[in-house]
Formats: sequence, structure tokens, C-alpha cells
Amino acid sequence: MEAAWDKVWQLFLKYKEVIMYLVFGGLTTLINIVAYAVCARAIGMNTMTANATALTISILFAYITNKLFVFESKTDTMKEAFREFFSFIVCRLGTGALDMLFMFVSVDVLRFYDVVMKILSNIIVIILNYVFSKLVVFAKK
Repeated sequence: MEAAWDKVWQLFLKYKEVIMYLVFGGLTTLINIVAYAVCARAIGMNTMTANATALTISILFAYITNKLFVFESKTDTMKEAFREFFSFIVCRLGTGALDMLFMFVSVDVLRFYDVVMKILSNIIVIILNYVFSKLVVFAKK
């Protein structure tokens, strides 16, 4: 039995970054969708305002969790920390713009169901965010 747990642990360590990204990416997505639903349904914001609010909340959560738990990034100077945060924000704003465009076209123009479109948009965004985070923001020096 112990050997099986050792194998599982070794597999976890081998794929830790991807596993942690999926866990925190899933939580970020959940936060994004719930924040959108609360803003759009409970508060009554229009699609774009609700989506922008949800993106802001989820981007901040994602930066903290990606830095600390996924990529375990260490920055030695304020300049490095600012560069990292700035590049993260720029990349997320890019995928956020894609999300906004997707939501505008699919919900406001084509009149598809908004929450389903939000989920589909998030699948695309999660994949792109991992690639950008891995290759640009938290790239090992």
C-alpha cells in the first residue's frame, strides 16, 4: 500500500505545476463565474460591466495564487515584482479582452445563454492563461 502512495506522490510531484494550475485555475474560474452571476443577476449590472467586474476580481485572485502556489515565483527586488505583476496583468487583460469580445458576440449579438457562454469562454481563457503564465510571466530565468 505504501508503494502505491509513493507512486501517487511521485506522479503529483512530477505534474505538480499543472495540477496546481488546474486546481487554482478552477477556483479562479468559479470565482469569475459566480462574480459574474452575482453582478449580472443579483445586482442587475449589464453584461459588459458584470463581466469586467468578474474579470477584475478573478485576475487578482489568480495572480496571488499563481505566484505563491502554482509557479512558486520568487522576486528579489521591487523592480522584478513590478515586472512580474505588470506582465501578468497585461497577459490577463489580453485574455480578458478576448473574453469580453466572446461574451459580447455570443450573448449580446447572437443571444446565446450567458452563463453557458461564460463557461465556454473560460475554457479558452484558462488554456491561454497557462501558456502565457508559463512562458512569459513566471518563466524561470
